[in-house]
Amino acid sequence: MTDESEPPEIPQLGPELSREDAIGLRESFDDEQRERIEERVAELLDLLGKTHTMSILSVFAFAEKPLRFSDLETELDIAPNTLSTRLKTLTAAGLLDREAFDEVPPRVEYTPTSKAESLFPVFGHLHHWAIEYEL
Repeated sequence: MTDESEPPEIPQLGPELSREDAIGLRESFDDEQRERIEERVAELLDLLGKTHTMSILSVFAFAEKPLRFSDLETELDIAPNTLSTRLKTLTAAGLLDREAFDEVPPRVEYTPTSKAESLFPVFGHLHHWAIEYEL
């Protein structure tokens, strides 16, 4: 959104957000704003579409504390090199914070950022969907 125009009212996300609300919101942006938003959505979907990324974020969505690499290895059936790559990607994207502790053996913990936490309701919606439907 540009500073020159008044931003449209953004409806709250939730089950009550209808398709029509989403279409209305999308149409409320000018072409430049819509293009920028669509590029961000495409980048997000590209990131989330990478193998195991959604699984990793889902574990963080339901975790109550920072997670270590070994926690994620135990929880998920992912090759260590793939897990390491995804954690680096999520950290670089600003979705995870990585904290290394000066200990022997080395200890590293990952914590979701507020940016990641804003995606977490999606996992609740996906679980709700899975309760009602199957593929």
